[in-house]
Amino acid sequence: MNEPTTPSDAELAARQEKAIAALAEGRKQIRTQLGKAIIGQSEVIDQLLICLFGRGHCILEGVPGLAKTRAIRSVAQTLSLSFNRIQFTPDLMPSDITGTEIIEEDKSSGTRQLRFVHGPVFANVILADEINRTPPKTQSALLEAMQEGQVTAAGFTHRLPKPFFVLATQNPIEQEGTYPLPEAQLDRFMLKVLVEYPSAEEELAIISLTTQTEEPTLERVFSGEDILALQELVRRIPCADHVMRYAMRLARCTRPQSGEAPKFIRDYVSWGAGPRASQYLVIAAKARAVLNGRTMVTTEDVQAVAHPVLRHRLVLNFNAEADAISTGGLIDKLISDVPTASTPDVDAVGAGRVLRA
Repeated sequence: MNEPTTPSDAELAARQEKAIAALAEGRKQIRTQLGKAIIGQSEVIDQLLICLFGRGHCILEGVPGLAKTRAIRSVAQTLSLSFNRIQFTPDLMPSDITGTEIIEEDKSSGTRQLRFVHGPVFANVILADEINRTPPKTQSALLEAMQEGQVTAAGFTHRLPKPFFVLATQNPIEQEGTYPLPEAQLDRFMLKVLVEYPSAEEELAIISLTTQTEEPTLERVFSGEDILALQELVRRIPCADHVMRYAMRLARCTRPQSGEAPKFIRDYVSWGAGPRASQYLVIAAKARAVLNGRTMVTTEDVQAVAHPVLRHRLVLNFNAEADAISTGGLIDKLISDVPTASTPDVDAVGAGRVLRA
């Protein structure tokens, strides 16, 4: 009887390259399918896919009417994933999200027993609409599910389906009656994606698409099993030491208490990004490289994901508000000033003019 042979390194590398090529081709197909339902927003779609295949969660910020829900639902359809939308309101309770136990009577025997009824969080893709409109207790229930991948009720643990992807939305305009997420909870989201207004041509195409009777039919590109395998593939992609060091320096330079922080960070930032930001910079850069069909992660990949990874992890001070300094401007300045080479010299960071909002 022949024993199973262990694949060689060359065979494993060939399989990996084949899987990466399949993912890169799948990304093109996903964008083609989403183009039937979503006009523009290509950068938003790319960042959502980076977050999904990086096994993270995402927070989207944009004014109402920019098709955030439509985009998320369309992504779930093309990836064969179950989708639930939870509308967050001030009276929403944690059990409204996670589920609750009910007393169920067996009519044949007359006995009663507790049965757990799954809440809307038991789906592959969760849209937490206007997460800042519900109290912290309810916010924490969702964030616990994000972190642990499970829900605990009455001492019993219920595993959430995999893959599990949470997308929370925030309205940047209306702040009355809201409960802003604390920085510690914002830090649990891999990316913060900004959804901008469409161009005039895109808006005209949106009007034409959405005022017809026919709804576009989206074809499925990947299954849930495919996504889990591709998430593992992203984690296995090697990352050069100098790229990881660059990501680490980029995060460390945002901390005004650190000796590595440039002057403009010390002047305008109260709190910078923690170690989780360094991890997410590398993971998101890996996902971006794989989605583009590459097995090598570069510093350009880190720079491309720096804004969505860092923008919700920098707490600006009153000086920044007085001088009209934006988080995006500070990140741009960091990207231009932090050296990409594997040299420890970061003292040169800080010269130059800070970009304004």
